[in-house]
Amino acid sequence: METKSTQDVKRYAKHLIGKVIVSKTGKRFGEVDNISFELRTGELMHIQLKNPTGYCEGLELERTNNGGLLIPWSSVIAIGDFVVIAEEDII
Repeated sequence: METKSTQDVKRYAKHLIGKVIVSKTGKRFGEVDNISFELRTGELMHIQLKNPTGYCEGLELERTNNGGLLIPWSSVIAIGDFVVIAEEDII
């Protein structure tokens, strides 16, 4: 199994910063603020939200130490103009 280098993951993550996050039903969650990943393997773990909407504030999402909301990377189903997530995977 091939793993990506840390540099490759960082380069990929930079392209996602600022993209709007929506569910596959069109609910807006906010924007990508940061991406967390496992240093050893390069596995993407979470998306940290910027400008979260009131809708996602009401969900019981995991939070950073600073209170930022996190979306698990495993819920991402598509990336294009938007980052599309499967809402049922996070609630």
